Amino acid sequence: VANAEAGPVRVTPTSFIGKIITPIHALSIFIPSVTYILCVTFNRFAQPAWMQRMSLPDTYFKHEIKVGLRVAACAATFMVIRFSARVLTHLGSQWHLIGRREKSRIVQTGPYAVVRHPLYTSALIQGLLSTLMTWSYAPLVGLGITTGASAVKVLVEEDLIMQDPAVAEEYRAYMQRVPARLVPFIW
Repeated sequence: VANAEAGPVRVTPTSFIGKIITPIHALSIFIPSVTYILCVTFNRFAQPAWMQRMSLPDTYFKHEIKVGLRVAACAATFMVIRFSARVLTHLGSQWHLIGRREKSRIVQTGPYAVVRHPLYTSALIQGLLSTLMTWSYAPLVGLGITTGASAVKVLVEEDLIMQDPAVAEEYRAYMQRVPARLVPFIW
C-alpha cells in the first residue's frame, strides 16, 4: 500500500552509522522485553535468580504500592501502544524504517504537531514503563541504548529529509513550528 500511495523508497542513508543505527535501535527496544518474557516463561513463570538480583530496591515502597506501580505501568503500556498506533495512522504511507519515499510529504498532524519523532518518544516511554513493570534495572540498559540510538537516528533522518529538495523548505518551516524532536521543551 505504501509503495502504491507514496512510491518506493528512493533515498536511504549511505554512511556506516546511517546503515547500522536502525538495527541497533530496533534491537534495543525489543531485546529487554523479549528477554524478560522468555526467561520468566522458561523458568516456570518466576523471575530467575539473576533477574531478582537486578531488582529495584523494595525499601522505598510498601508491597501494595509496588504492585500498584507495576499494574499502572502495564495499563500505561496499552496507552503507549494506542499512541503508537495513532502516530502510524498519521504517518500513513510515509512510514519506512529510515528513508525517503518517491512522493515524500511532511506529516505535521496529530502527535507530529507536538514532536517531530513521536514514535521514538513512545519507545522511550515504553522503556521507562518496562522498568516499572519488571521492577528491574535491566530495562534501563536497553533504554540507555535506545535513547542514544534515537538521538543518532533522528539526526540521520533529518539529514535525509533536508537533502530532499522536494520537502527541505517545508521541513525547515516545520522545524521552526515544532522545535522538539523527541521531548517537548527538552529536545
